[in-house]
Amino acid sequence: MTSTAQRPEDENLGIGSNLCYGLQHVLTMYGGIVAVPLIVGQAAGLSPADIGLLIAASLFVGGAATLLQTIGLPFFGCQLPLVQGVSFASVATIVAIVGSNGGEGGLPVVFGAVIGAALIGLLITPIFSKITKFFPPLVTGIVITTIGLTLMPVAARWAMGGNSQAADFGSMANIGLAAFTLATVLLLSKVGSATISRLSILLAMVIGTLVALAFGMADFSRVSEGPVLAFPAPLHFGMPVFEVAAIISMLIVVMVILVETSADILAVGDIINTRIDSKRLGNGLRADMIASVVAPLFGSFTQSAFAQNVGLVAVTGVKS
Repeated sequence: MTSTAQRPEDENLGIGSNLCYGLQHVLTMYGGIVAVPLIVGQAAGLSPADIGLLIAASLFVGGAATLLQTIGLPFFGCQLPLVQGVSFASVATIVAIVGSNGGEGGLPVVFGAVIGAALIGLLITPIFSKITKFFPPLVTGIVITTIGLTLMPVAARWAMGGNSQAADFGSMANIGLAAFTLATVLLLSKVGSATISRLSILLAMVIGTLVALAFGMADFSRVSEGPVLAFPAPLHFGMPVFEVAAIISMLIVVMVILVETSADILAVGDIINTRIDSKRLGNGLRADMIASVVAPLFGSFTQSAFAQNVGLVAVTGVKS
């Protein structure tokens, strides 16, 4: 039985529904949250085990940051249905820092740059949150659209098979499966009960996977090769190293993240029809920044709200 609180984001959907809708958010964010450690790990020449640690760290910190953003603490967290994760905007800068510092040896410099830039970002959030309220909806809409467009090449590569070196990359079978899954999402979101509509992403993923299995397009053989559980190892790659040039480069990324997260917070507020003032916006931005300060200690990078999960809120209509 569901009960509606005063604010739309405080709606109590029940344990079962919360678990199902939460799983949708996890599946929606998973690809984006593991892509960054995979790219960075390969650029740094890390072993598969160390790349696994980067992935574990990104998932752990993303989950902790999401709890902070959604539940909130005094001065931290906007208490909105936002999912946090490692920001894709930082990839190019991280790879450049890693490359100029000898691969794996550059990771401590990256971690120091993230901490330094995020601390500066934390200091300027009060000013930034007050400036953002003067942005017209057109500006916010353009920012969100730009975020979506930057994700399209990644989505297109995955739709074609994911591995550009594979023989079937870009085959009609892969593209057809992606198109079928997309069509399933659209169909389920518009047809059927409210519950089916809200679970359209999860159901489409399950149906698409079953179709892939039926046609021999899914391979789970490598799943058994890795450990069942993997935990982040704090300071596994060494203590953070603080270099001014790297911090300045990362500060540019942090400014971009502040703009992106501001747009996501304002968009979610509009989608669920709840009021977003400068105080609430500032709390959300501070959650981003403090999570980014802590993340490198576990082996992760800059954190931000995930635009794809904002889209999920819009598609499913689940406001809490």
